Amino acid sequence: MVQSTEERVRSAALTLFAERGYHGTGIRHLADAAGLSSASLYHYMGTKEELLVAIMRSSLDGLLEAADELSATGDPGERLVALVQLHVRTHATAPEQTRVVDDEVNALSAEARAEVVALRDRYEGRWQEVLEEGVARGDFQVGSVAVVRRALLEMCSGVARWWTPAGELDLDALAAEYAALALRLVGASERHADGR
Repeated sequence: MVQSTEERVRSAALTLFAERGYHGTGIRHLADAAGLSSASLYHYMGTKEELLVAIMRSSLDGLLEAADELSATGDPGERLVALVQLHVRTHATAPEQTRVVDDEVNALSAEARAEVVALRDRYEGRWQEVLEEGVARGDFQVGSVAVVRRALLEMCSGVARWWTPAGELDLDALAAEYAALALRLVGASERHADGR
């Protein structure tokens, strides 16, 4: 499939931001990677910050939409498993994108950062709601829901740094293993770890 010029610019930006960081990526780097002149690059991207925000917004919107669908049904254990598997699968299959979203938020101006952080907070809120409901029902035994939420998200995000399809675990096994770890962390039964 042939990429449009806008898609080529965005793909180049994603790769460069993941490899070099936002501040380490210059306009010349972006233009060269996209096969454009520096002057024509702006026609396809706006500012470099707008490009970074677009990448972050797209990623977080996708996670939030999927989390909303997963959070609509099931008991807290089933919903926690679904959220863990979503997060693990997303971070394992799109490591550049998730690394940029996770690592480059502080590169943004205050206004842009506020928008991205609000989206991230809405996504994390889905995790918070599931954990709180599980505790309220007596399904989960945790001290601090906020600490457990952060621990789970950090644990699941880490797969972006090490998982490879050529490794010992395929994606399904990886997601199931992380779901089982999450259920143990919250003191819940592992009956939902396989996603059923």
